[in-house]
Amino acid sequence: MTTTCFSRPAFKSRVVPVIVLTDPSHAVPLAHALLEGGIDVMEITLRSDAALASIEAVAKAVPEMHLGAGTVTRVNEVQRVIDAGCTFALSPGCTDALVEAVKAAKLPFIPGVMTPGEVMHRREQGFSLMKLFPASQAGGMGMLKAMGAPIPDVSFCPTGGVSPENLKDFLRLPNVAMAGGSWLTPADALKAGDWAQITKLAREATALATA
Repeated sequence: MTTTCFSRPAFKSRVVPVIVLTDPSHAVPLAHALLEGGIDVMEITLRSDAALASIEAVAKAVPEMHLGAGTVTRVNEVQRVIDAGCTFALSPGCTDALVEAVKAAKLPFIPGVMTPGEVMHRREQGFSLMKLFPASQAGGMGMLKAMGAPIPDVSFCPTGGVSPENLKDFLRLPNVAMAGGSWLTPADALKAGDWAQITKLAREATALATA
């Protein structure tokens, strides 16, 4: 991925695990577990002090994994996640300053939006793939359907409230490119190093996404 505003990411999976890691030593086995389950992308969020070290570990050890830095909300985080080795970034929301920073750094970026006005603003800046967050609070599938008619040239990655129970329904929508969720990497499985459980969840999600 070489452009900042992209609509067709290089990864194949339509399910994006949203991950909070508190121990960098978990990062590489987690990446392998997800790959074994058919998921070739991971969003490691900047919600813990271990995030950058975790991104760096995966970038070095598992180059086939498409590695996103999530919860990028400040301009000064852009270069830090690039230096750690991420190949793209996502944000729960967005500011014009953040857009300027990712464009200057040529970092592929999925900006967070919640309203039609925000969608139109980011579209004017060149984005055609956006993160609807928090999806449930923003109106979920109803909001996505409503925006599809007046803004048909924008695709979304809904995150926040996506689950195995509604994943297929989200992915059936024509303006949903992929969906993100945290259920794939439960905290208890990470703490226990239960990589088999995570592979199982990844396989189940992959099956739902391709059904």
